[in-house]
Formats: sequence, structure tokens, C-alpha cells
Amino acid sequence: MRVLGIETSCDETGIAIYDTEKGLLAHQLYSQVKLHADYGGVVPELASRDHVRKTLPLISAALTQAQLSANDIDGIAYTAGPGLVGALLVGACIGRSLALGWQVPAIAVHHMEGHLLAPMLEDEAPEFPFIALLVSGGHTQLVRVDGIGDYQLLGESVDDAAGEAFDKTAKLMGLDYPGGPRLAALAEQGQAGRFQFPRPMTDRPGLDFSFSGLKTFAANTIAAADDNEQTRADIARAFQDAVVDTLVIKCRRALKETGLKRLVVAGGVSANKALRSELQSFAEKIGGQVFFPRPEFCTDNGAMIAFAGAQRLAAGEHVGKQIKTYPRWPLEQLQVPGENAP
Repeated sequence: MRVLGIETSCDETGIAIYDTEKGLLAHQLYSQVKLHADYGGVVPELASRDHVRKTLPLISAALTQAQLSANDIDGIAYTAGPGLVGALLVGACIGRSLALGWQVPAIAVHHMEGHLLAPMLEDEAPEFPFIALLVSGGHTQLVRVDGIGDYQLLGESVDDAAGEAFDKTAKLMGLDYPGGPRLAALAEQGQAGRFQFPRPMTDRPGLDFSFSGLKTFAANTIAAADDNEQTRADIARAFQDAVVDTLVIKCRRALKETGLKRLVVAGGVSANKALRSELQSFAEKIGGQVFFPRPEFCTDNGAMIAFAGAQRLAAGEHVGKQIKTYPRWPLEQLQVPGENAP
């Protein structure tokens, strides 16, 4: 079965074609970074308009890349939420309309389920059950995964997500948008230990996260420190070390409490080199395994949507003709494939 995946939840237009027998056949991605850079963040209306311009040409490019036509597509998966409502509507309307015109089923995919399953696109895919750390600009969650659609939320951020804290701190330091990757690059030049940042919510039981206070601590440190390149790099290093240590501590706690040894890390922040290194070292120490998607599938992309949609379509799940999007859609509301869609 060949499934066309459409991702338009925020500022990246992702299109892919996944074959349940042959794997990923095509992958097209357009980033709106340059469009939003002048504003220092995503402008929802501009994002929606750009998705309108780019989605259909990217679908054509994906079909050409896979050497397929519309007649070769067996289903269409699109991101229905969570995300920016206008951006979601673009992908949902196009996906549902094409499915109707091509006379194939359509499936509404949860954006975070796409991220959670992204490591399964790799040759060495994780087996169920496992703990998933979903860490991005909008979400920081620890989830127990016993199967596709069988999710138990163990902990989440009570305020800023980790990626959001990266971006806001980068902005405080005067770094260009997108700030998170730029702060991480600057941190590589920093000296460890010069500045000491707290590890929030690690001194109490539980698996929830809080990064808003860490951002405030960074703002105060920046204001009190000398303004030179090395100092900025040292502050970036201290901030990143604090975020990474916090995530590692919580992952360790989640694995210990559940007795599991497999950890999946996905979402935009999962591309962070320091986080990957620390979690890999930790997994080796406990005799466990950690799985990451390749860097190009850490950020939003159509491949993860096509894959997630294929799993649900294979189980007979699909949506009706009515187009619905879910800007706020808790992951734990999802059901095992084959059960009724939301």
C-alpha cells in the first residue's frame, strides 16, 4: 500500500510517499525559515499562505521522485493537529479533496504520533514497548508506548517546552531565528562550568518538566555578564547543559519507574548533538537502547505523517468527507488503529 503524507502544521511543508512493502519512496520538504526570519518567529497567516503555494507543487515533485502517478496512490494521510489552525486547514483541505478526487481513503494523523513513530523509518527500528521523549518547540512529553495508538502520558512540560525555551533564550542573546539550532552551535564553543544553571523540577518526584524559570535565569545571567563572544558562548553552553541534564534525569527516572530499557527520542530538539550524546551514553550504562530519527526527520516532515497514516490505513481506519482539524489534540486521546477515529 502506497500512502501520500502531507504535513502543514506550522512553518514547514512536508510531502512524502511511503510504501508498506518498499519503505519510503519520496520525500520533499520546504522550510519557511527565510519567510519568518524578519519577524523573529512564525507568523501564522504568512505560514498558511505559503502552504497554499507550496503543497501542490511538492506533491507533484514527490510523485515524480517516486516515478508514480495519482493512480498508484492507495491513501492520503494529512496532519490534522495539533498545530496552527490555518496551516492545518491547508493540508487537511488539500489532502481530503485529493482523496475524494482520486477515490482513495484519507486519514487524519496526529502530529506528535508522527514524531513518535519517526524512528521506525530507520533500518534499526525500536520494538514495543518503549518510553518516548517527545521534545520540540511546542511539546516536551514522556510517553509510555505499548503499541501504535496505545499511549500513556507520564509527564509533560507545565509551561515552556524545551525547544521553546531554546528559541526564547536565543532571542535574549540576540541570535537570529530560528534561535534553537543557533544557540546549540554557539554552545559548542562554550566553556563548561563557568556558569551554573539550575536543573528545574529534578529535586522532586514526578516526570513533569518546567523550562520557563530556566529562561528567566538565562535572562538575568545575560544582563549581569560581560557582553563578549566567549561569554555568550559560555552562557549558551550552561543553558544547553541544564536542559540536556534535565531531560536525561527525567528519562532515567521514567525508565526506572516502568522497568523498560528502550528509549525513543523524537521531535526537533532530538537533533541536538549534546542531547544525543548524553542519552546514548546513559543508555549504554544501563544496558538499554536509545533510538533517534535521522536529523532530517527530527523536524516536521511528510515522511512521518505518511508512515503513521499507513499504519492506521492498513488497519482499516479512515475519515469521512467532513474536514476537521484539531489545533489542540492531546496524544492520549488517540486510539489503537482500527478503533473509531476522533
